[in-house]
Amino acid sequence: MKVVISQIMENKSVSDGIFKLTAEFSGGMKPGQFFMLKTLDNSFLLPRPISVNDVGVKEVTFLYRAEGKGTSKLSSMKEGEELQLFGPLGNGFDMQELKGKIAVVGGGIGIAPLLYLTKQLSRNAHVYLGFKNCVYTVDEFEKYAGQVLIVTEDGSIGEKGFVTDYVDFSKYDAVVTCGPEIMMKKIITGCKEAGVKCYASLERRMACGMGVCLGCTVVTKNGNKRACKDGPVFMSEELI
Repeated sequence: MKVVISQIMENKSVSDGIFKLTAEFSGGMKPGQFFMLKTLDNSFLLPRPISVNDVGVKEVTFLYRAEGKGTSKLSSMKEGEELQLFGPLGNGFDMQELKGKIAVVGGGIGIAPLLYLTKQLSRNAHVYLGFKNCVYTVDEFEKYAGQVLIVTEDGSIGEKGFVTDYVDFSKYDAVVTCGPEIMMKKIITGCKEAGVKCYASLERRMACGMGVCLGCTVVTKNGNKRACKDGPVFMSEELI
């Protein structure tokens, strides 16, 4: 991990309140890791944790929702401006464990850390993406995955209903998920019933990103763990 002052290469709206920011960065990282992002003008005190959406040769891309002071400020930044990146942080997905046919299930902005993972899994990944009504960055998943299914609650695009209704867990060697907790709970239950391994990427409020402040506690069967240091990716059987 390192702290760098990075120049923004692109920062654009991809849907209502959803933005994609690409910044200069050189260094390796694993799917599922994240960075702490901060502006240089100290317009907000604590850096914001944002997961890695994609990785290029000398760049990193973040997909995020502008909903608070920090992310709203980030969304207003322009190409050529600079910001502070601290990372990559967290454990990420263990690619050695993800062998065979993998279901990648994302909901809403929870799809953000799943694109780089899908690129790594390539055609072994069957991707299921659930949205309320606005769909975004689906075409990027379609470039790499063996299969992509889109579900919207109102049926305006793709299938109608909830994405959890369309996954046949028994068809897969493992399932990876990120999104609203109610969605992930259903997926974890479905995997347990089917006897399939499940990995969940959790979202928590974070202040430091290094496990010092203990503000992102996750209750597990092995005691309290930190989403930033021990996670954000956990095996579902660990979670309570």
